[in-house]
Amino acid sequence: MAELTEKMDQAVKVMADREGKYLTFALADEEYGIGILKVKEIIGMMPITTVPQTPEFVKGVINLRGKVIPVVDLRLKFGMEEIGYTKRTCIIVVDIMGASGVVMVGIIVDSVSEVLNIKGEDIEDAPTFGTSLDTEYILGMAKIEGGVKILLDIDRVLSGMEIVSIENVG
Repeated sequence: MAELTEKMDQAVKVMADREGKYLTFALADEEYGIGILKVKEIIGMMPITTVPQTPEFVKGVINLRGKVIPVVDLRLKFGMEEIGYTKRTCIIVVDIMGASGVVMVGIIVDSVSEVLNIKGEDIEDAPTFGTSLDTEYILGMAKIEGGVKILLDIDRVLSGMEIVSIENVG
């Protein structure tokens, strides 16, 4: 009985940890969300300086008010088709936990949608797709108005090695 109570308490804690405000955005035909506390700002596309010998998904760096910030194209990171940028394409500047602390990174998305307050009971765990597909970066699946938004754990979207290489770029 105590074991069951402990498991229930853990489940409630996980739901409470994921509950909150999320900035939602589109990539291809899917909607994603990032915890609003990770978002520093949203900016329109601006000139990106390419950096040689970086992974394909690292587009380069931008100068944002005197600070050099690495920029990642989330479409390419997720293995989606690369498309031309439009007037709705933007860069979301986020804080990611790196080996040396917090790193500011820009992520390119197709468009930003809205900020949603998502309740814990509306978030389910990511489905398991077998061992060949890594879903560690998915915080959960939010059930919103008959659809699903994929909530990202932005700290896990990039692997430890990728964060280190991005820190070196920035």
